[in-house]
Amino acid sequence: MNLVPNGNGSHGSLLLLAPADAEIPNTLTGVEWNPQSHSALLASLQRLRGRVYLEDGAIERSALSTDGRYIQPADEEAWHLIALNGRGVVSGCARYMAHPGYVRFRDTGVSNSPLSWSADWASSLRTAVKSEIERANRLAIDFVEVGGWALTPELRGTSAALRIALGTFSVARLLGGCIGLTTATSRHSSASILGRIGGQPLTTGGREIPGYFDPAYRCHMEILRFHSARPNPRFERSIEDLKNHLSTVPVICRSVRLPAIAA
Repeated sequence: MNLVPNGNGSHGSLLLLAPADAEIPNTLTGVEWNPQSHSALLASLQRLRGRVYLEDGAIERSALSTDGRYIQPADEEAWHLIALNGRGVVSGCARYMAHPGYVRFRDTGVSNSPLSWSADWASSLRTAVKSEIERANRLAIDFVEVGGWALTPELRGTSAALRIALGTFSVARLLGGCIGLTTATSRHSSASILGRIGGQPLTTGGREIPGYFDPAYRCHMEILRFHSARPNPRFERSIEDLKNHLSTVPVICRSVRLPAIAA
C-alpha cells in the first residue's frame, strides 16, 4: 500500500502548521512564513474538529465558538499535521504538542483526565507519566502529547486516515524524536488503530493503567504511550516514506526561529 500522497488523488495532500516562535529544523525544507494562511488553516481544522466532535456526540454546541470552532488551549503551542482533500479543504488533522524541558505532570493534558481524580488510579497515573517524562529526558528527546484527532466521515477506514496516524511518527522523527502519550477514543476504532501501529498501554509497577469513561467527551478512552523510533515494524517503511515526503511539504509558519548554526 502506498501511503505517500502525490497531491493528485481524491484524498489530496498533507501539510504542517508550526507553532508560534517554533525553531524550525533543517529537516523541513518547505517553510513558508504566512501568518494569514496559518490563521485560516488553524481555524479550518478547529471547525472540522468542532463539526466532527459535535456529530459524534462528544461535545455540546455550547463548547464551540460562534463560528463553529472547537478551540483547545494547546492548539496555539503545537504542531498540526493537516490533510487536505482534492479541493484543498481540511479533511483531517492531528495535534503534536512538544513540551518544553522537564514538564510537570500537572502541566500535561493527561493530568486533566478523570483517572487523575480517581482514588484508585491517580497516584499510579502520575507515577507512570513522570516515568515517561524522565525517560524522554534521559534520551535527550522531546516528551510530547498527540491529540486533537479529527477526520471527515469519508476518510475513516481509508489509507488517508492511516497516513495521518503514521504521520505523527514521521513528524516526530523530523523534529528529533520523542517519547509520547496519546489519549485515544474507542469511537471509530481510533484507539485500536493507534495500538496496531505502535501505541502501547501506559504501565507502572507492572500494572497497566486502565481505560476509562470520560464524561466530558461521553466515550471510552485509553492512554497509550509510544516511542517514535519503535513503531510496529510492519509500518517502518511507510513511516520512513512519509518522513521523506513530509520533509518537503509546506510548513506554514506564523513566525519563524531558525536553528542556531554552530561556529
